[in-house]
Amino acid sequence: MELTKAEEQIMHILWKLENAFVKDIIDKLPSPKPAYNTVSTIVRILEKKGFVDYKAFGKAHQYHPIVTKKEYTGKFMRGFIMSYFENSYRQMVSFFAKEENLSVKEMEEIIALLSDKLDKKKKDGNSEHI
Repeated sequence: MELTKAEEQIMHILWKLENAFVKDIIDKLPSPKPAYNTVSTIVRILEKKGFVDYKAFGKAHQYHPIVTKKEYTGKFMRGFIMSYFENSYRQMVSFFAKEENLSVKEMEEIIALLSDKLDKKKKDGNSEHI
């Protein structure tokens, strides 16, 4: 499930803080600050979507993420690659190599990462999905 920009912005704050009350989230948002009720509503939507949970302290709720940033990033990227690159990682890498003017250093780092992953897959005997 994808997040809206506002939901994603709040999740980034929660991932960083790990536990936060609505006022803590507002403190980390850029100016102009949204209204308390706006942030509270977004956090409750994130709770309904299964991204956050809370501990109650009287009437106040302290929120914490239950979906990690890594989990969300993986799902988001798989959806992104499927939607924009016909589910082809090769097409995605090719796009960024051509369109984004990657530096030689960045390309070398990508090649090194892929080479390491390839070596591990070959050692494990799993060459189908690299």
